Amino acid sequence: MSGITVLQDNKRVLPLIQEIVDETALKIILSTIDEAKTTLQICNENKLPPSSTYRKIAKLQNNKLLSIEKINIDSKGKKVIFYRSKIKSIEFNLKKDGLLLQFNKNHH
Repeated sequence: MSGITVLQDNKRVLPLIQEIVDETALKIILSTIDEAKTTLQICNENKLPPSSTYRKIAKLQNNKLLSIEKINIDSKGKKVIFYRSKIKSIEFNLKKDGLLLQFNKNHH
């Protein structure tokens, strides 16, 4: 099975590009490529406000760019969710006949 996904449908490619180039989304994706992290870890490492980070994580999950790697229960009985980027790298190509987006999947 190939670790590459190619999208050429402009109606799918353009919204994904817009999502990825958002500064908060980009920081979340880059922060979680090599290891799964909690929302709090992502916020602290990237100096992001928690409320917008939670919203952006939900959007990235809906777009299948971020996944839940594991869920732990802390000492207070609260769920702690670890997120991981589903993509290792992205290539974007603009040609006369349209947009091309190529994802290299993150195998963890």
